[in-house]
Amino acid sequence: MTNGGEVEHGYPHLDTVRAAVNALYRRLSPDGVRSYALSVAPGDVAFSDADDLHLGTQRVARALVHQLGLPDARVVVSFREMRHAASVELTAGPEYFVELNNRFRTHRRDIGAALAHEITHVLLHRLGLNFPGTRDNEILTDTATTYLGAGWLLLDAYREDRDSSQKLGYLTPEEFGYVLAKRALVFDEDPRIWFTSPQAYTSYTKGRAQALRDEQQPPLTTAGWTGRHRYAKDRRYALDHPGGAPDPSPSDAFYAFERLPDGPRVSFPCPTCHQRIRVPVQGRVRARCGLCRTVLDCDT
Repeated sequence: MTNGGEVEHGYPHLDTVRAAVNALYRRLSPDGVRSYALSVAPGDVAFSDADDLHLGTQRVARALVHQLGLPDARVVVSFREMRHAASVELTAGPEYFVELNNRFRTHRRDIGAALAHEITHVLLHRLGLNFPGTRDNEILTDTATTYLGAGWLLLDAYREDRDSSQKLGYLTPEEFGYVLAKRALVFDEDPRIWFTSPQAYTSYTKGRAQALRDEQQPPLTTAGWTGRHRYAKDRRYALDHPGGAPDPSPSDAFYAFERLPDGPRVSFPCPTCHQRIRVPVQGRVRARCGLCRTVLDCDT
């Protein structure tokens, strides 16, 4: 939780975020991911100062338990002084104990955001899905919260002006926007209508631009002229130097060439789930991702 300090921006965790999306598809399956097609509704997690603190908190927790597909999980929430925004005790269940920072007693609009992250910890615990190391595991949790329809709350909790700032979660605002946009592209939704924070809206716009760049990389036919020109140059080099010098493609190129007995192939990450796809270098081809089943038009 950043409260009054400097907020990190940009995409420093993007590789881990992409690995987290891939891990969700692997663990849940494409049909499992599609079961989260509806995001949690703003009305279900709204919290006003007129609401009873504990009854309201339990109501929001139940809504998030339902959103994240934990029908038999009972979340008991309490408040105390602590450094972080919240914490959860991960046990075998069926009860889980979440502690929220005392500041949420008077900042109730963000209780849903804090609970969303902690209840996703419960989901991932039950799924047996985790990344090594605290940092990467928290990035996995933020990514899962967002991709499964509850993380727009975390981005909406980001507010910043000349004198103060607040941000929940481990992802940067732009990274939250990126994951939200990835979800929006799959489920055809527009989370911008739910934002109350102007900074959240701006961060989503930036993250969406980054997500769209994933959809416009060669060898996809949606790639622009610059990308296509670079791809053609790298392809020519790879075909002229089989088994020779390493591929000179820039380090940020999504694709890589390889020579196989049945002919050259190019591999690239699926723009939906980031699973690596390998297709022949033979012009126009249609590829189907073996993990998320997305069908992609390519010009190899």
